Amino acid sequence: MDLLTRIKGPRDLDRLSVDELDQLAQEIRTFLVDAVSKTGGHLGPNLGVVELTIALHRVFESPRDKVLWDTGHQAYVHKLLTGRQDFSRLKMKGGLSGYPSRAESEHDVIENSHASGVLGWADGLAKANEVLRKDDHVVAVIGDGALTGGMAWEALNNIAAAKDRPLVIVVNDNERSYAPTIGGLANHLATLRTTDGYERFLARGKDILERTPVVGRPLYETLHGAKKGLKDFIAPQGMFEDLGLKYVGPIDGHDIEALESALQRAKRFGGPVIVHCLTEKGRGYTPALEDEADRFHAVGKIHPDTGLPISTSGLDWTSVFGEEMVRLGEEREDIVAITAAMLQPVGLGKFEQAFPDRIYDVGIAEQHGAASAAGLATGGLHPVFAVYATFLNRAFDQVLMDVALHKCGVTFVLDRAGVTGTDGASHNGMWDMSILQVVPGLRIAAPRDADQVRAQLREAVAVEDAPTVVRFSKGAVGPAVKAVGRAGGMDILRKPKADRPDVLIVSVGALAPMCLEIADLLDAQGISSTVVDPRWVKPVDEALAPLAERHRVVVTVEDNSRAGGVGSAVAQALRDAGVDVPLRDFGIPPVFLDHASRGEVMTEIGLTAPDIARQVTGLVAKLDGRFESRAVQPARD
Repeated sequence: MDLLTRIKGPRDLDRLSVDELDQLAQEIRTFLVDAVSKTGGHLGPNLGVVELTIALHRVFESPRDKVLWDTGHQAYVHKLLTGRQDFSRLKMKGGLSGYPSRAESEHDVIENSHASGVLGWADGLAKANEVLRKDDHVVAVIGDGALTGGMAWEALNNIAAAKDRPLVIVVNDNERSYAPTIGGLANHLATLRTTDGYERFLARGKDILERTPVVGRPLYETLHGAKKGLKDFIAPQGMFEDLGLKYVGPIDGHDIEALESALQRAKRFGGPVIVHCLTEKGRGYTPALEDEADRFHAVGKIHPDTGLPISTSGLDWTSVFGEEMVRLGEEREDIVAITAAMLQPVGLGKFEQAFPDRIYDVGIAEQHGAASAAGLATGGLHPVFAVYATFLNRAFDQVLMDVALHKCGVTFVLDRAGVTGTDGASHNGMWDMSILQVVPGLRIAAPRDADQVRAQLREAVAVEDAPTVVRFSKGAVGPAVKAVGRAGGMDILRKPKADRPDVLIVSVGALAPMCLEIADLLDAQGISSTVVDPRWVKPVDEALAPLAERHRVVVTVEDNSRAGGVGSAVAQALRDAGVDVPLRDFGIPPVFLDHASRGEVMTEIGLTAPDIARQVTGLVAKLDGRFESRAVQPARD
C-alpha cells in the first residue's frame, strides 16, 4: 500500500507516472477486498470504478469542480482519494458512511442514495454556474442501470436544451445495476459496447476507395458526407447526439490514459458531453466475477480469499416472502411479480425460476412499475410489486392516482421497512406508513413474524378491489409470536391480569417481542397491560376503540415516523369513536438518522423496551396522582 498511503488528496495523483497509477489501482483493489471483507459493504461496484475514479480526480479539480455520484455506492474509491482511508468502521456508528457524506468531506455533494437523480442535480449546478458566471466544471457519474430510471431522461431532456452550457456526464456502463441491466436502453448500450467503431471502418474504406480509379474518391466523399447515417448504422450513439449531447466513447474504463484523454476532451467542450465508459463490476476479484447474481454488489463480512460469508443468520423476512410467493404462484395463475432492478434483494429469484413468464423487471423505475401494475390488474392479473420501503416513496403519485383511484387489486410488498441502520438516512424505511395513510381504500399489513408474513400476504392478494401493502423488516426473522386471543381482526398477544387494566399496548409488526418485554417491565412495577397486534394497521380495526376504552392509557409502538404514522391513525380513530383515553405514540422522530446498527439507532431514538416502559410508568404515575388530587379536593358550594 506504499502509493495509496501517500495519497492525502486528489492533487497527490498529479505526481504519479502511468506505471505508478496502474500500481495504485492494484493497491486500491487489494485494500477494498481486505477492508470491505471485514465490515461488509458495496464491494463489486467499487472494484469496477478504480481507474475511472483516478482519471476523474486527475482531470478535474474537486472540490472546486463538482464530481457527483449517482446512488453513491460506488464512491469508496473517491473516499480513498480524498483523504479517507480508515475503513475499519465502514457503515458503523462513528465510522465512514457507505455513501457520500457532506459531514465527512467537502468533496462530497449528494448524500441521497436513491438512483437516477444525479443528472437533475448536475443540471441545476450547471445552471447555477451559468447564472453566477463561474467556470467550475460539473461532472455527473451515472451507471447504465440508473439510466433505466425516468428521472435521468427528464434531466437529459433539459440538459440537452442548452447546447453551450458545460456539463460532463460519465456513463459507467458495467451492464448491471444490482443484476444485469434490462430493457431497450440496455440493448442500445450493448450495441455500442460491441461496435469496433465507425472511424476505423471509414479509415479502411477510405484506403480501399482512394486506390480505386475514377469513382473511388467521389464515392468516399459521398460516404463521408453521410457520416451521421453511417455512424448510426454501425454504432447508434446517434440517439444521444440527436438529443444534442456530444458523445465520446465507448472508452475502456480500465485504461487510465484513454479515460484521461476522453475526459480532457469533454472538459474542453463548451456544452453537454456524454463520456461512455465500459467497466467490469467486481474487476480483479475472482469470487466477485464468478458471482453471476450481482457480482458482489453488496456483501456482509466475508472471507477475503474465498468470498464466502463468515457467518450465516437464520431465516430472514425476505426469503419467507419469496418462498410464499412461489406457493401462491403455483396455486394461482393470475399472480405475477414486479421488481425494480432488484430481483434477488427482494426475494423474487425463486419465483423467476418457477415462473419466468410471470415476472417483470422494470429497471430502476418504481413509478413505471406502479403504473404498469395498475394496467396488469385492470387486465385481469394480480401483480405483486416487491420493493424496498424507502423506494416506494418515489411512486407515491402512481399508488394514489393510478392504483388506488382506479381500485386496482395490486399488492405492494415493502422490504427493509423500519430502521435498517447501516445504509444511513436514505435507506431507512421509516416513511411508508405515514405516506400511505392518506391513500383512500389502501390497506396496510404489518406482520410480526414469519407465520404472519405468509398469512397476511395471502390475505393481501385476496383483495381485488383496492391496493394492499405488506411491510416487513430487514434481516433475520425471530421466533413465532403466538396469539392468546382475538378482538375483531386483531390478535391479542398478552391478556391483563386485572379486570381494569392500566395500559393497552398497540404493537406494530416486528416490534411485537419488544412490546411483550415492555409489558413484562410494567408488570414488575404493578402496572397491568394488554398487548394487541392489529395485524392490519390501515384501516384501524373497529374493535380497537372499545378495547381501548377498557384501559386507562393507550400506547402505540411502531418502527415508522411518529409524524402521521400508526399512532396518529389510532388517535384519530379513538377521537372519532368518542373514546377519551390518554394516548402516547412511540416511533421514529421526524429526523434523518445517521448510519449505525439497527440496535444503536433504536437506542439513540429511545425506541427500546426499557425506555418506553420508563415513560409509560411515569405517565401512569401521573394519572394516579391526578386522580388522588381530585379525591381530596373540597366540594364546591
